[in-house]
Amino acid sequence: MNKLKILNDPIYGFITIPNSLIFDLIQHKYFQRLRRITQMGMSYLVYPGAHHTRFHHAIGCVNLMQKAVNILRFKGVTISKDEEDALYVAILLHDIGHGPFSHAMEHSIVNNVSHEEISLFLMKKLNQEFNSNLTLAIQIFKGEYHRKFMCQLISSQLDIDRLDYLRRDSFYTGVAEGNVNSERLITMLNVVDEELVVEEKGIYSVEKFLIARRFMYWQVYLHKTGLAAEQLLIRVLKRAKELANRSIELNASKPLSYFLCNEISHSNFSDSTLNIFSQLDDYDVVSAMKEWQNHDDFVLSNLCKMIINRDLLKVKIKSKPFKGSTLDKHLNNLTSVHGINQEEASYFVFKGEVSNQAYGIKGKNINILYKSGKIEDIVKASDHLNLKPLSKPITKYYICYPKEKL
Repeated sequence: MNKLKILNDPIYGFITIPNSLIFDLIQHKYFQRLRRITQMGMSYLVYPGAHHTRFHHAIGCVNLMQKAVNILRFKGVTISKDEEDALYVAILLHDIGHGPFSHAMEHSIVNNVSHEEISLFLMKKLNQEFNSNLTLAIQIFKGEYHRKFMCQLISSQLDIDRLDYLRRDSFYTGVAEGNVNSERLITMLNVVDEELVVEEKGIYSVEKFLIARRFMYWQVYLHKTGLAAEQLLIRVLKRAKELANRSIELNASKPLSYFLCNEISHSNFSDSTLNIFSQLDDYDVVSAMKEWQNHDDFVLSNLCKMIINRDLLKVKIKSKPFKGSTLDKHLNNLTSVHGINQEEASYFVFKGEVSNQAYGIKGKNINILYKSGKIEDIVKASDHLNLKPLSKPITKYYICYPKEKL
């Protein structure tokens, strides 16, 4: 059977599957599940085109990693066949642990078990099935491999993951400001003392990348309407869990029912839990919400109707925190009009904050390599006035409350 298939991607054109191991991993049910996990969560309620999946993204990342390996080898960096294969596996599976609607589920279905940790659980499980052929990939994914640049290609300030999702999300949302030239950036990569650097010629591409990242966060990922929709989804599952704990009947698929009826955390995340998690996707949640919009519970039914019919909460966002009195006013209004208690009203009236730092997590620099051999952080190397502010976290505050009537 020919396993070196060619896929047609709207961003990069034809993508070749590099080897039979990658093909077999793509064919595995754990990976096929990513076809049913939206890459951008609830953002399609703001940008109608944003229906692409984690499957698209992972395949795109493998394509970019192939380019990176070829470029680095061309520049004299030694990468063995085993290391090459491990890089492809690590980048293919880096998002395999995402739950339904991507990030929203980390706060609802499981208690503080991140998608990276679940990805690692799934990779270890696959490693058993694939005769330990994923061992080196897992080492690189965990950041434990002695050749640091390989870990940086998977996770850093300028990694393959970001080079794909910025370009892909920009394409599917139609937000042109986020479009980065990923091929140009990869062509400028090099390795010095086993660490990833960008050659001096690529400095303007890096500047564009950082500014594109900032635009995408405020314009797309942290768009106030998308934010409100994601908060509603988190609250739908929180309320469903609350009702399930009170033994109130809820129609849902078996995998979703399992997570609603059980408190899952690190301590009890077993092999059987992992198997049930691997059957959970966006379809389970959407089907459940379609059922629950007719539920007797006022809170659950109205939250579901808001998402299904895109009749979302009103959102206000600003650079200073909202006063408690503003929140109380909306809470009291809701309790008096609908005869519900303060706790129930708090599902519809709440405030929070979001922050974004486009660059500058300590210890994760983008280093520029000059022709002289000198290496300098991009913020110092750049003559762009906007880069220094990008390394400071910016926090914005939001408040959500219902429109005139529920």
